[in-house]
Amino acid sequence: MEGLETLKKWVEESDNIVFFGGAGVSTESGIPDFRSTDGLYNQEYDYPPETILSHTFYRRNPSEFFRFYKNKMLYLDAEPNAAHKKLAEWESRGKLKAIVTQNIDGLHQKAGSQKVYELHGSVLRNYCEECGKFFGVEAVKNAEDVPYCECGGMIKPDVVLYEEGLDQRTIEESVRAIQNADMLIIGGTSLAVYPAAGLIDYYSGNKLVLVNKTPTPRDGMADLVVHGSIGEIFSQLP
Repeated sequence: MEGLETLKKWVEESDNIVFFGGAGVSTESGIPDFRSTDGLYNQEYDYPPETILSHTFYRRNPSEFFRFYKNKMLYLDAEPNAAHKKLAEWESRGKLKAIVTQNIDGLHQKAGSQKVYELHGSVLRNYCEECGKFFGVEAVKNAEDVPYCECGGMIKPDVVLYEEGLDQRTIEESVRAIQNADMLIIGGTSLAVYPAAGLIDYYSGNKLVLVNKTPTPRDGMADLVVHGSIGEIFSQLP
């Protein structure tokens, strides 16, 4: 596989790796990327996923929002794949300093990673919009319809919906990690979702690596591009 030997060498030389990942990291654990499967949704829902997962829709039609959310966003039986596990191993060895992820499934933590910046939140955290009480994912999963707190407030998943801004502190910590990295590996993302994709511009080193099945708009600016399955590639890394 082209570029793999260079990637192995760079990993061995680096001790401040930051990984920036997207949906492609989770698809290999059986979690579909809803962007690429619109056809399936059109049969079952009256609106495209981007509409249903917007703040406006959540407010106007919580019942339909939660029907979609529970069906299509919760994959609680998914297990970490080779990429998640290798990243956790690097962190335990002191090579990897942070993971910046656009995913909301918690699989990095399930694999053992500690320093994970979740740009779009997590399905595992939920909170009451009235009193602020936190709930685990079961509160949403097991609700008949819309989940409510004992106080009567609606329970909202701690995920960033369309039209909502990213958490400022998470952005700042992600930027700091990327700025300090001696190697930035970007994996499983088309780099099409902003503002998240713009964070990689804060990297100023000379080991910017793109690992993805298909080309991205940023391939030209990378120091190394490796095309293929991220799990397969990571399972071969030191």
